[in-house]
Amino acid sequence: MPTVKLTNHTCFYTFLDAGKEDTIVFSNSLGTDHTMWDELDPILRPQYNILRYDTRGHGQSTIQADTVSIAELGQDVVELLDHLGLGKVYFCGLSMGGLIGQWLGIHATERFKKIVLANTAAKIGTEEGWNSRIKQVREHGLESILDGTAQRWFTPAFREQHPEVVAAILEKFARNSVQGYTSCCAAVRDADFRDKLQRLQVPVLVISGQQDEVTTPADGDFIVRRLPQGRHVTLDANHLSAVELPQAFAESMLHFLQKD
Repeated sequence: MPTVKLTNHTCFYTFLDAGKEDTIVFSNSLGTDHTMWDELDPILRPQYNILRYDTRGHGQSTIQADTVSIAELGQDVVELLDHLGLGKVYFCGLSMGGLIGQWLGIHATERFKKIVLANTAAKIGTEEGWNSRIKQVREHGLESILDGTAQRWFTPAFREQHPEVVAAILEKFARNSVQGYTSCCAAVRDADFRDKLQRLQVPVLVISGQQDEVTTPADGDFIVRRLPQGRHVTLDANHLSAVELPQAFAESMLHFLQKD
């Protein structure tokens, strides 16, 4: 499987170059990997090249430091695009991936045609909350937060109707290294774009989950009100809306990407 040595780590990625004019880059949420986008791939593939990667410290991508920043994770994306010789692309990131998307839209504007920010916020959670989670995972492992993660990520109805999907996501979650997970927890903890969103000059679609208590529709409204070019859609889903409602998620993306 393809990997590339970036400045600070080895990055695992999959690039389906279907010879299309445009490429969509997908950035995973905290605790998942590139496979969280599996159900979107066949819907979008007929019209776009698809680039998915594992964020540093997740899946098959390595990590070397005990702390990392969203700026560093954003630079990883730029380096990956350079490695593949890709110019202007579309970007879609969920939760932590949405923070990366905000950084990219502000600091690497020229590399992106449009950006989709899903189930994210300009500031996610509190310092106290993130420090508590980091302490919990370091002392007791990722298995100790599996139940809470399932409840934060999926609606009760989805957990009941699709237990195999939930189990597969949680299995990958538990396989992450403690170092990788907690380092990226720190990145999310320290990221704050509340006073910077007006500098994001790329057209943006914000997708929120109506039942998401982690990054609420109100968080999505906050982002859109401060963007020069932003629109907001909500889906009847929890935090991993792209997993719960892939068809609706993909259709929202297509409508946005194909609109002038």
